[in-house]
Amino acid sequence: MKEILLTLTFLASLPHVSTGQTTQAGQKSEVHRLQYHFSPKAHWMNDPNGMVYHKGTYHLFFQHYPNGTTWGPMHWGHATSKDMVHWQEQPIALYPDSLGYIFSGSAVVDVNNTSGFGKDGQVPLVAIFTHHNASLEKTKKSDKYQYQSIAYSLDEGRTWTKYAGNPVLPNPGIVDFRDPKVRWFEPQKKWIMTLATKDRVTFYSSPNLKDWTRESEFGKEVGAHGGVWECPDLFPLDHNGRKAWVLLVSINPGGPNGGSATQYFVGDFDGKTFRPYSTNTKWMDYGTDNYAGVTFSNTGDRVVLMGWMSNWQYANVVPTTSWRSATTVPRELGLKEVNKELYLTSTPVKELDVLHEKTSSLRNVAVKGQYDLTAKTGGRNELFKLTLTAAPTSDFAIVLANEQDNELVVGYDKAANAYYIDRTKSGKTGFEKGFARRHTAPRLSTDGTITLTLLVDVASVELFADNGLTVMTDIFFPEKNLSSVFIRSAPGTTLPTLTYTPLKPSLEPGL
Repeated sequence: MKEILLTLTFLASLPHVSTGQTTQAGQKSEVHRLQYHFSPKAHWMNDPNGMVYHKGTYHLFFQHYPNGTTWGPMHWGHATSKDMVHWQEQPIALYPDSLGYIFSGSAVVDVNNTSGFGKDGQVPLVAIFTHHNASLEKTKKSDKYQYQSIAYSLDEGRTWTKYAGNPVLPNPGIVDFRDPKVRWFEPQKKWIMTLATKDRVTFYSSPNLKDWTRESEFGKEVGAHGGVWECPDLFPLDHNGRKAWVLLVSINPGGPNGGSATQYFVGDFDGKTFRPYSTNTKWMDYGTDNYAGVTFSNTGDRVVLMGWMSNWQYANVVPTTSWRSATTVPRELGLKEVNKELYLTSTPVKELDVLHEKTSSLRNVAVKGQYDLTAKTGGRNELFKLTLTAAPTSDFAIVLANEQDNELVVGYDKAANAYYIDRTKSGKTGFEKGFARRHTAPRLSTDGTITLTLLVDVASVELFADNGLTVMTDIFFPEKNLSSVFIRSAPGTTLPTLTYTPLKPSLEPGL
């Protein structure tokens, strides 16, 4: 496998171009450019990769094609942040080479220098990623065109050296053999790799990140199988003093509302085998635009995830011009028990509070058909956080609107006991026949009060219901920014509490 060479000679001549940096003012003027979510200054991005926290800095690597706005030969783009809110884009970290494109993966802090890459006391960062050999794939003479490789950095992620012994995990003959997520398993002093292997997950272990042993597999006959399994992640979470392990698996297609989505399982892991408590299919996010999400390494007991805010159903054709795609806001993960089942919860990280402007707090809001929240709060704003409480005894909806009669509707359907996001009239929808639809998500909570948090950017909405037990993320493309906000419900509906907080943009300063 190490002798395999790509015949795609253009890879060697790919220019080491910049990512088309623009000023902050330029970014703000771009239609549909998100203002407090990370997106590359120019060109294509998809999966977040190699997210790791090291020496006070969060590193976000991501699938990136620096020569166009649709998917192409994959690189690892790179951005850094001190707070997961204000991101600064860095030079590209990993370029395609003779072994292939640089597909998804992870990064770890090798504190004990198990890899031997550390020098003079410098702790190495080690990236573990999939090489995708497009030339071998095109010959159709072998299924072994994806394999796992590593690279290391001794200058805190600024520059990377690929390991001379790549690949470290050759392909045994599986068409989809990719997206390694690696973590240290302290009880047995070894690294665990969680790898997507077509229609299941396979676990490998290593003492040094170079030599890997197959441990077990999971998922062939459980979970959703409407498409290929991708971008797995395995991590522990505490629940009432007990450790449970969560296994994330992204799937494309086959999501609950079409296209891409991420399912999860909760269970035990002993360093070799994952055993789920339940084989019921559960979804981390019921919207159509949170995919390939993985967690940061090296954050201690805190588990924080970011996802790709798009969907393979239409990612290549959304109506943006100089760039495509963004990440979700970072989300803190937890567990909650409902009817003796453990469910994953997701809530926006507290660091986002730095974006808060002056909050308007209202009590006992009587909706009487339609309530003009924009007029009540005295401003028109496309970036805001809205929280409310309601009884699950009547329908209600939050409507984002503009003068062009575009509407993005987020609400609760009493008869279905479900939340929904409806982008049927949200603006530009004709680029893909399935975009203009209403998406639904079950209300999992059994509490007598609905709690809802909504994060709105100029072209995205993220719904966190019942303290993150039900989550939905959708993007949209209005003809003009949706700067008016209304609450709609049947006469007689009262919302006990409602807060509206305008948010500041977080785009990096102009360069």
